[in-house]
Amino acid sequence: MNEQRISGGVLLDPFAGCGTALFAAGALGMQAEGIELLPIGQTIIATRQVVDSDLEPVDVEKLAVWRELRPWHDAETSKRINELRITRGAYPDETTDQIGRFLVALEQENERIKPVLLFALLCILESISYTRKDGQYLRWDHRSGRQQGKKVFNKGAILTFDKAMTAKLNEIVTDLRAADAPEDLFSTTRSKAKVLLRTGSCLSILPKLKAESYDCLITSPPYCNRYDYTRTYALELALLGVDEVGLSALRQQMLSCTVENRAKDLLALNPKWKPAISVADNQELLQAVLSYLDTQKDLDLLNNNGIPRMVRGYFYEMACVIFESARVLKRGAPLIMVNDNVRYAGASISVDIILSEIAEHLGFKTEQILVLPNGKGNSSQQMGTHGRQALRKCVYVWRKE
Repeated sequence: MNEQRISGGVLLDPFAGCGTALFAAGALGMQAEGIELLPIGQTIIATRQVVDSDLEPVDVEKLAVWRELRPWHDAETSKRINELRITRGAYPDETTDQIGRFLVALEQENERIKPVLLFALLCILESISYTRKDGQYLRWDHRSGRQQGKKVFNKGAILTFDKAMTAKLNEIVTDLRAADAPEDLFSTTRSKAKVLLRTGSCLSILPKLKAESYDCLITSPPYCNRYDYTRTYALELALLGVDEVGLSALRQQMLSCTVENRAKDLLALNPKWKPAISVADNQELLQAVLSYLDTQKDLDLLNNNGIPRMVRGYFYEMACVIFESARVLKRGAPLIMVNDNVRYAGASISVDIILSEIAEHLGFKTEQILVLPNGKGNSSQQMGTHGRQALRKCVYVWRKE
């Protein structure tokens, strides 16, 4: 922060995720505002705020009682768990029953303990399920009865509910009791951070924010890598009550980063984005990439015909985000972004160069593009055809002129 001359004021993160940047800024005494679309991120941030500001010693001791006595065993009923098509049958029957009883039991607790218990449950869902997060989707263990491709997948041990929950509660209680410990269960310094979270898509919320009102913007948007976070976090979203209609809506509201994203009519969303769209239209490297991908699609050489639409949507939507970011930042304020380059049909796409050049036409000066060590390789499908190529993972440092 000090290297970028950030010492106070208000920080904005339009892709807040779990709130890492928000709470780090709060720990430095800054006010922090974030925007987050997915309910899982919203829930984690809200829980962090409870832990940092509201949780009392008596609550920590009550969590210890939950660890020792497992009150979900005493619940007389089991709450029916919300399921999605892509999560149906995710848990052994006994585990499903235990989750339902846990949800019934936590309703008896106060409003400070409830979110911590729900957070604990969200943390263990994968370990007690037949699934494993695998980039673009959930991978299913063969014991689930779901056939997923020709190769048999065994994720290893599937923990019982009691074992997983007791271990997680022990971890939480231990961290909360360690008053002198430098880290808590969220792995960052506890603070009375001033954090304001707006829920929804940044494409809808950014235009409503006051111009020249933020001193810094730090973010890491979804990468242009086909990862569908509504599938990756399907277990958690289902538990939080998201239904099929809601899941589809979330997927389409996200920044285009998966082949299932439909094209957004950006000018219908906001006619003021015309300059941003014009800059993207005239970005030579971007247009060359899009032309190449369209040609590959016409030749039937893509493994998914939605790739050109996704890549086009990603850069045009990011141009609109950059436009709004320049509008809301004060003069001289930095924008710091973490992002990955990607590769499709053998062509490396220099996301860092394209976005930085777009930013320079929308009110920013590029100060640095820092390349992080150990860049990741391209996908296994592409390695088989085009060979392995390391892709840059970068931190962009732009400053509003």
